[in-house]
Amino acid sequence: MHALTEERKLIQESARQFAMERVLPLANRLDPEKGQIPRALIDEMAALGYFAILIPEEYGGMGLGAFEYCLVAEELSRAWMSVGSLIARGNNLISTLKYLTPAQKKIYLPRMARGDYLGAFSLSEPNAGSDVANIACRAVRAGDHWEITGSKYWCTFADQADFILVFARTDPQVDPGARHRGISAFMVEKPRGQLPAGCQGSVIPKIGYHGWTTWELAFDRCRVPATHLVGEEGRGFYLASVGLETARAHTAARSIGLARAALEDATAYAKERNQFGRAIGDFQAIRFKLADMATQVEAARALLQAVCAKIDQGLRCDTEAAMVKLFASEMSERVTSEGLQIHGGAGYTTHFAAERHWRDARLTKIFEGTSEIQMRIISDALLGKAVAP
Repeated sequence: MHALTEERKLIQESARQFAMERVLPLANRLDPEKGQIPRALIDEMAALGYFAILIPEEYGGMGLGAFEYCLVAEELSRAWMSVGSLIARGNNLISTLKYLTPAQKKIYLPRMARGDYLGAFSLSEPNAGSDVANIACRAVRAGDHWEITGSKYWCTFADQADFILVFARTDPQVDPGARHRGISAFMVEKPRGQLPAGCQGSVIPKIGYHGWTTWELAFDRCRVPATHLVGEEGRGFYLASVGLETARAHTAARSIGLARAALEDATAYAKERNQFGRAIGDFQAIRFKLADMATQVEAARALLQAVCAKIDQGLRCDTEAAMVKLFASEMSERVTSEGLQIHGGAGYTTHFAAERHWRDARLTKIFEGTSEIQMRIISDALLGKAVAP
């Protein structure tokens, strides 16, 4: 059991108040119409330090750990998962810290901490999702610049970000035995509200995860200064892989926030909705559903806290991170589905948030590594890697 310290309780209470008072009303209004997260809310989040949780104090951050990061993410996601995800646009990029030069750290990290320099992440491609090594987007050196050409997919926040971290192949010779080699990462700076010069995009029509826009991007000789190469040339695969434990814990926290929202909304509805002369919460079928939902949420949170404790102690926990991501996301879809069921026909309308929780929970089984990828990681840890046929 990982009891909350007084400091953590204060962080949790503050995030909960902000989520319920500021985020939830916006989510209830904007999500049904697929509206955008207002910039004013992002500025409020910056003022609260939510983009600086994992950034070291020497660069203006809070210098806290995955435990605090996930506490805040759960609370924000209980109101609107997109807002719970938004804090990664500063924090999760700190995983690249070890690859930044001292000059880059001084330039970028204080701005990230203030919320003045938020990023989008462009790794996936039409033919490179779970198989990251299959990246085909190219970057070619041209004097003091690189030129990026190719297609990228699933780039959320590409328009509103201040930069896009783009992964592209810089070595045209692909080694069949080590396809992950030859990929590099670039910070592509751009005006907020626009795509980079030399890049066109089309919006991907999602069924959920509203509040911000997800893009398919087409780069055509997009010029990037050579100084914006992140880490060593050809070793971008490792940069993309670092920080996955924290990223998967973050997804588990978002999943738990959604499940908790479903539980709290369904509990309130069960008290208010009357059928056959009494509240539906008096029927054993509904009571047992809520009991099971609550138990699943608590079990996922306990596992998450154990994983966060390991991350913050600097212990390797890639298998455990895969477990909590798998368990929490699968749990979240089940619990939000039950929450919708308790609402009955009302749950299948946009008059209630039950359908939003359900739609968004479904995504948690896909991003940051699908459930199937997590099961492969876990089974490889148990059995060793499978022998190829």
